[in-house]
Amino acid sequence: MRRTNKELLVKGIKSFGYTVLAMFMGPFLIYEAFKNEGHPFYWPVLIVGIICAILAIYLGFRSVKIVMDAVFGEKPKN
Repeated sequence: MRRTNKELLVKGIKSFGYTVLAMFMGPFLIYEAFKNEGHPFYWPVLIVGIICAILAIYLGFRSVKIVMDAVFGEKPKN
């Protein structure tokens, strides 16, 4: 009988926390950039917002993989 790897599960939950942070920061920064198109920091804020949005997608998939590995175990090696 397999047991849940608690250390890996905690790592996955922490990763979900960072995912949620990036999920809110990305759209917020993109919105703020488009709201202030005449500002000198328009491009840097827009680029950081897009990077946060891409990071949120990556972290989401990574977090799910970590939690799945913690609950179901890693694939057996042949």
